[in-house]
Amino acid sequence: MAHIDADEILPNGHVQQMAAEGEITQMHRGHEYADEGDTFDIDGETFEVTDVTHRTLGDLTDEDAKREGSEDLDAYRERLAAVHDEFEWDDDSDVVRHRFRPVSE
Repeated sequence: MAHIDADEILPNGHVQQMAAEGEITQMHRGHEYADEGDTFDIDGETFEVTDVTHRTLGDLTDEDAKREGSEDLDAYRERLAAVHDEFEWDDDSDVVRHRFRPVSE
């Protein structure tokens, strides 16, 4: 277990603020950026990584999208396309789900 920088798992301040407000409780990334048990801080609050799972984009559900702050999977796909240059959704693309929660829970 390590204490990591929030920037490692959550890519920007907006996403970090959404996590601090409880709107985001997981983040899929293209690589593994944390291990289960790692912690990170946002605005003085400590969060623990509770699950790290290798998946594909095709595994994602509406529930995953909601846990990442999108209304549904279609909105999540649109958000990814908007924030990543030359992004194309491929159900077979490997991703890593990082779930986290405030330590105080």
